[in-house]
Amino acid sequence: MTDAGATAERDIEVLLVDDQDLFREGVRVIVDAQPGMRVVGTAGDGLEAVRLVEELEPDVVLMDIRMPEMDGVEATRQVFAPERVARRSRPVRVVVLTTFNLDDRAATAIRHGASGFLLKDTTPVQLRDAIRTVHAGNAVLAPADLSTLLDHQFRAPTPTPAAYLALTDKEREVFGAVARGLSNTEIASQVFASESTVKTHVGAILRKLGLRDRVQIVVFAHEHGLVD
Repeated sequence: MTDAGATAERDIEVLLVDDQDLFREGVRVIVDAQPGMRVVGTAGDGLEAVRLVEELEPDVVLMDIRMPEMDGVEATRQVFAPERVARRSRPVRVVVLTTFNLDDRAATAIRHGASGFLLKDTTPVQLRDAIRTVHAGNAVLAPADLSTLLDHQFRAPTPTPAAYLALTDKEREVFGAVARGLSNTEIASQVFASESTVKTHVGAILRKLGLRDRVQIVVFAHEHGLVD
């Protein structure tokens, strides 16, 4: 008999996408062995991945970057197409899987909406932590690495949008701190505010700029040359 006052947290639901059966099944075993998460589906190419994201609405997608039919970059772009995002009942996060560190394709996938990338030789603990991290709306690679990737993508920044200029002074201060990869705790100390206030500011920034998560704030900052 369960305690009526207890509330069980829903498992993080994961979709695995890779064209190599052995690798895919190995990752499935690792993910299913972690408390609080489970694999709800697998796909062997990008086309199937896009379909299953619509059908299953997973929380996190582990997306191979190089696949036949449709690669992980294009699949990520389609997963985050505005019309698809608008239909979802909850957000989905994508982590791309690659064999190359600082892969330019991974950077493009991040621009399309991915929350970062993992090398395919990552450890089970790193994989587990990455899934939890992106599910919380954060990036899965160090801010310095993310900045290095995006600097190569945006060599000529585009003009600053009016929406950014409409942010309050405090929101711009928090925006800059998020763009540098600071956590809410670090930002709270820097701007002399509580963590709950920082979360409120981050939420307002995302809403005003039409962005999904903190990773997209970093991308926006690099795209428009707003990184200190």
